[in-house]
Amino acid sequence: MSVSSSRSRPAGRLAPRALTVALALALAACAAVGPDYQTPPTSLPADWHQAAAAGVGVDHDPQSLRAWWRQFGDPQLDALQQQALVAAPDLRTAQAKLREVRAQRGIAEAGFAPTLSASAAHDRSRSSAQSSLAGGRSSSYYSTGFDASWELDLFGGTRRSVEAASADEQASAANLEDVRVTLLAEVARNYVELRSAQQQWRIAADNLAAQEETLALTRWRQQAGLATEVDVEQARSSAEQTRAAMPPLQTSALAAEHRIEVLLGEAPGSRQASLGQPGSIPLPPARVAIGIPATLLAARPDIRVAERQLAAQTARVGVAEAARYPGFSLGATLGWGATEFSALSGGQALTRSLSQALVVTVFDGGRLRQQVVVQDALQEQALVNYETTVLGALEDVENALVNFGNAERRYRALTDATDAARRAAQLARQRYRAGLIDFQTVLDTQRSQLVLEESLAGAAADRATAVIQLYKACGGGARASAEGDSR
Repeated sequence: MSVSSSRSRPAGRLAPRALTVALALALAACAAVGPDYQTPPTSLPADWHQAAAAGVGVDHDPQSLRAWWRQFGDPQLDALQQQALVAAPDLRTAQAKLREVRAQRGIAEAGFAPTLSASAAHDRSRSSAQSSLAGGRSSSYYSTGFDASWELDLFGGTRRSVEAASADEQASAANLEDVRVTLLAEVARNYVELRSAQQQWRIAADNLAAQEETLALTRWRQQAGLATEVDVEQARSSAEQTRAAMPPLQTSALAAEHRIEVLLGEAPGSRQASLGQPGSIPLPPARVAIGIPATLLAARPDIRVAERQLAAQTARVGVAEAARYPGFSLGATLGWGATEFSALSGGQALTRSLSQALVVTVFDGGRLRQQVVVQDALQEQALVNYETTVLGALEDVENALVNFGNAERRYRALTDATDAARRAAQLARQRYRAGLIDFQTVLDTQRSQLVLEESLAGAAADRATAVIQLYKACGGGARASAEGDSR
């Protein structure tokens, strides 16, 4: 950039400077030094190894994956997820981080522009009595003007800085989506834990009522001489054991409720009126479908984070490389100076200058070269991190498929076992009333029923949690674009 006055100058005086500027602009258009980033090739399997065994399809709908929780058909879960997306502290933190990184990119882009500053000054001095015949004279000097400077990006250091900052911004946007995926899964998982604890508490309460009825029957039979005191004490012990198991279930339910409220950015207990009411464990969809492994690279935000971090670090290698090359800058000054303030507007007060500077590092003990080595090593670390993240994502999905398939099979087996235990307990009570079996058989069938009903409730929760884990492993909950949200 050059700043000049309206006063004309001879062409011969302008030519060298114009030539310098033209040469600098031509050099600034040179290609940036350092490696150009290319997405690393990734070898992915064609299909999921455990999909068939788990009974999971691959013909998924991307839109259903982004709002996977709606497949449970639970309006309260839907409302909690929507509230989490609006006010969750984790999301707000990630959004603030994204705004910070965007501002950092703006700072990097400002390196392309020249710097222009304005100044005004007044200097007043007084000479000593010995150095002036007048016995000490006062003088003033007024000045004002503009200074411009521009450091040319000859070897692409600034361009690589902007490239790195842009990749950092994209990584931060993908991280926001990763936080979103984790948040939605955590809200759903704690909701399942809440409903599971509530259902197990209800099962314990129902069994306690049945055991107290059996205790009353045993006491009646003792009074009639048909049962012993041992039978009564066994019946009472069984009922009290069930009663003792209920407070921990209430503790688990309240802990899950409080965790949901905190995830939503609310004080614990704020949703007691709604979440405290017992509800059923969410039922997973009849059919779960996910994409093929090749879709995982775009679906998983953490993979996009690692890939963008690799891109940013590749650009920083260029920044370090460009620092080893000469730097060229242009400077210009346009100002006015006079001993009287009123004379500043006169043509005689005008001052101007144009400067060029070339800076070359002759010796630095190898510091700049080692900076390149450092950035190269960091780039290699980022590449390994990307490859590890992809492998970890594949592992997450395969493990989630195994967990889902086994949870489904366990739930079905426990459903059949629980139905049989309920029938056995009912028949045992009927035969005990008729005096056909002893009391120990009644106790055994009641205990078996309680254990299996609690296990079935846990299996239902595990099945729902397995679906949540599978959708999370596939990047469920992330938006189609990783542009993020800067609210």
